Order: sequence, then C-alpha cells, then structure tokens
Amino acid sequence: MNSSVATKTLTSLASAPVALIDNVPAPQRLPSALHLKNQLPLDAVLTQQVAAHRQSVRAILDGEDSRLLVVVGPCSIHDPQSALEYAKRLAELSAKVSDQLLLVMRAYVEKPRTTVGWKGLAYDPHLDGSDDMAEGLTLSRHLMREMLRLGLPVATELLQPMAAGYFDDLLSWVAIGARTTESQIHREMASGLAMPVGFKNGTDGSVAVACDAIRSAAHPHRHFGVDRQGHPAIIETKGNPDTHIVLRGGHSGPNYDPQSIAQVNASLAKNRTAARIMVDCSHANSGKDPLRQPAVFEDVLNQRLKGDNSVIGMMLESHLFEGCQPLSKSMRYGVSVTDGCLGWDGTAQMLREAVDKLRYR
Repeated sequence: MNSSVATKTLTSLASAPVALIDNVPAPQRLPSALHLKNQLPLDAVLTQQVAAHRQSVRAILDGEDSRLLVVVGPCSIHDPQSALEYAKRLAELSAKVSDQLLLVMRAYVEKPRTTVGWKGLAYDPHLDGSDDMAEGLTLSRHLMREMLRLGLPVATELLQPMAAGYFDDLLSWVAIGARTTESQIHREMASGLAMPVGFKNGTDGSVAVACDAIRSAAHPHRHFGVDRQGHPAIIETKGNPDTHIVLRGGHSGPNYDPQSIAQVNASLAKNRTAARIMVDCSHANSGKDPLRQPAVFEDVLNQRLKGDNSVIGMMLESHLFEGCQPLSKSMRYGVSVTDGCLGWDGTAQMLREAVDKLRYR
C-alpha cells in the first residue's frame, strides 16, 4: 500500500509542470577553453617542442635519461614582467647545464589557500580583489606561451579542474598539491592528462595518500567534467602511467633525509609503484625558510651522487630577489607575494655547482 502511494505521488510530480524561480544573480560567463586556445594558439613548432619536453621528463622518470629534473621558479606569478625576466635568465642558464639538468620553469598561476588570501594570477590578475578571471586566464596563457618561446618546459600546479583545459597543451609537468592529492576529482583529472604528474605527500607528511593517488591516476576513469566548449560532459580517461611522488615534508618536519627516502621507497615497493621521487626543497623540508633550500638541495644531491637513483628531481621556489612581501600599492620588483623565495643569484650558483659535481662524479 505504501509503495503504491509513493508511486502515484512520484508519477504526479513527474508529469506536473514546474516553474523554477531563480533569484540568484546571473554569473559572469568565461570564454571556453577552446575559444581561448583559438585566440592564443600554439603553432606547430611549439606543439612539437612541448611534446619533446614531455618525453624528456618521461625519460627521466623511466631511468632512460640520467639528468636531474629541476622544477624552479617563483612560488607564484603575480607580475608577468618579472616572471618573464626570470624565465629569460633560466633559459640562458639551461643552455649551459642541459647535459646534467633538465630545468623546468615553475609557472604557478593558481595558489591554494588554507583560509583566505590572493588566489593567483588566473583569479585576480590586477591584485585588487576584482577577480577578473577572464583576463587572468588570458594573461596566464599568454605568459606561459612566451616562456615556451624561450625554449623552456613549463610546469604548474593544477588546482581548479575547470581551469586545467585552458593550459593543458602548454605544460610539460604538473603538480597536484598536498591539499588536493587526496581528492578523487584531482586523481581523475590527472588520469586524463597527457603529461607527467607529481603528487605531493599530505600536509601531515603522510605518503600513503600520494601512493594511492598514483595508483588511482594510472587507471582509466569516467567522470563528470566539462568539454572544450565548456559544456557539462562525461569525461573518459585512459589512465596516466607517468606519475610520481613529491616529498615536501609535513607537520612533524622534513622528509628528504636518507632514512625518509628509504621509507618512501619501501612504501612505493609495497604498493608496486615505481621508485621515482622528487624532493620539494621548500615548505616543511626547509622549515619554511627559503634560504635553507640550498642545504636541502645539496643533501639530496649527495644522496643521488652516492647512487640513490630513485631521486629523479627536485623543486625550488626562486625569484629574481629573495624573500617575500605583502600585497600593497608599492611592491618591490621581482619579490614573491606568497611564500618566500631564494634569489636568482643564489639559485644560479647552486645549480652551476650541482652541475660541476654531476659532471665529475
């Protein structure tokens, strides 16, 4: 009896006309990813360059290329002019060290926030809270394309899955951050990306979530998403075999020392996951002191020189000048507005010294 009543009620609801009242203000529409890509396209030469850079990163992950992968650049990009100046310097250095290091430009245009704060160039390019995201997406894509024209591979952290389609053809390496590595949505997204992806360990230092993410991203998925025209769609992915873990430390301290690396390798082996580790020299590994990054870098480099080939790369937060500053009307040129960075001079010296050690090991 109860069942029949329920059926009658549902049938009546299904056939009755419904008037939807929407009092929510109309949202501002953004250009589709396809539209922006058509406005700022990659030519055939740059497309081939990105494919070659991706293959170079894969070769390092697979042990076919003995170079060290180094993702280096500002914590976040807030000023395109200083970011492009940094990229030009990095391109010049890359040409001198490319036999031992594959330098990848860190071009982070999204920033995760623990509570509130500036969310990055893609969100608020004018740095004034106006959140002109259409301009932010356009500016971010334009800037990354200019970096490609310098001959550099480009990397970013993909935070908002809906934004990924605006940049995915430009990128040779992608990070999934400590706060989102555990997210099913980001694991699904990574499974469909055409470039290598690094999953950071959790903010508590746990590597288990990154191991789970690597296994999940390797599998095909069908998930909710948007197509290139911006329409809701069922997205079908093939799985991404080119993933690895990024160690950034945790609440209990650093995790780049030999004992920690050995424990991570044991966890990876237990999960039947390839032993390929990148160390983030900042965050908890440096105690949030940017000037300690060279010490972390040297320690990890020495581990590699002693034969630990599971360490395939490192990440550095570096800008034209060291330190950081708050957003204001009178900001210093080439200084980070998020996490503190190592300055260019110190960065270049550290990388040149590393190359000397690698050449004459």
